[in-house]
Amino acid sequence: MSVQNYFPSEHSELEPVAEGLSRKMGAYNDNLMVVEVHFEAGTTAPLHHHRHEQITYVMSGKFEFTVGDKTYVVNKGDSLYKQPNIEHGATCLESGTLLDVFTPHREDFV
Repeated sequence: MSVQNYFPSEHSELEPVAEGLSRKMGAYNDNLMVVEVHFEAGTTAPLHHHRHEQITYVMSGKFEFTVGDKTYVVNKGDSLYKQPNIEHGATCLESGTLLDVFTPHREDFV
């Protein structure tokens, strides 16, 4: 993959993923990716797992996250770490936006 250093927001559109859930790709390369994820209140991202490490930063809203066998209620400014292959999911309690960082990048998102 050739290196791209600048990813202007206007070149990436908000894509619907499921009802009440959309995402916008940010910068990425082979080893790292950032994704903005928008949730409407009541929307659930079902439990799932993947080989990527993931950090989620709450930009706005309120969410209930399950990571492994623990559940957390998180708000603006909070963050979560998800190690590879751990089962995790979220329910949006108040409409909001998450910033997800993955390593390596999510091939299935590009």
